[in-house]
Amino acid sequence: MAVFRLFWAEEGGLPADDRGLAYGDGLFETIRMVGQKGVLLSRHLERMVRDAGRLGIHVSRRELATVCTRAGQRFSERFTDDGWILKLTLTRGGGGRGYRPDPGMVPNLLVSASPLASTPDASGVVVDFSRVPLTVNPLLAGIKSLNRLEQVMAAADLGQSLFEVIMSDGDGNLVEGTRTNLLLRTDNAWVAPPAACLAVAGVLRQWLLERLRQRGEAVTERPLTVEDVLGPECQGLFLLNSVLGIVPVRTIAGHDLPVDSGLATIFNPLELLE
Repeated sequence: MAVFRLFWAEEGGLPADDRGLAYGDGLFETIRMVGQKGVLLSRHLERMVRDAGRLGIHVSRRELATVCTRAGQRFSERFTDDGWILKLTLTRGGGGRGYRPDPGMVPNLLVSASPLASTPDASGVVVDFSRVPLTVNPLLAGIKSLNRLEQVMAAADLGQSLFEVIMSDGDGNLVEGTRTNLLLRTDNAWVAPPAACLAVAGVLRQWLLERLRQRGEAVTERPLTVEDVLGPECQGLFLLNSVLGIVPVRTIAGHDLPVDSGLATIFNPLELLE
């Protein structure tokens, strides 16, 4: 049996009966590429295999890696040396009506490529608090699933002057942005919302927390409040995304924040190509 059915986006979309289209029954990875290599590629593939398994979708990491190699050969010359974006969308496959999946379904994998967006301002970006609450089902926590309607609604408030909006849970704790994880610098520690409360546990987030701990810096994973961000102990707020990098926040909801450029020396995408 095939590991998955492969579809190239430029040759047509997924079949009309695909469960990803019908029910959001799947997940995706967005990988920053430079030439034929990807930033933190192994972590992206490991997360897709692991989280697909949590959904009961079985896929081979080796086969995914082979597809990435083919995609690099297929797309890399179409883009500049600055890089491009590889997107892998994995669904449970095609099936009939009804939520219950048929046994023995073969997953579908859709592969697409797009240009790399412009680099965010290194001096910091402007963000706001979102009016859209974020609800994370514990069974789906951290999975970059195709169910992103809350993020879609929140992102409707973005514009040229607003880079990101920060979403909160039902208790008012800050969870993440529409496309970014959060990291706060305080007087004596780095603070990140726990992975168990995140809609998406980013690969850059995990890599960075590991790197900070390796450097002997204090890292705490706990709920993050508005008071943490706006209070006197805040020494900087950062948005994390493996495509965008580490982005400092200059202003949030009209409040100016300290901008610390120290993390820029830690994350260099060109050093993390695989």
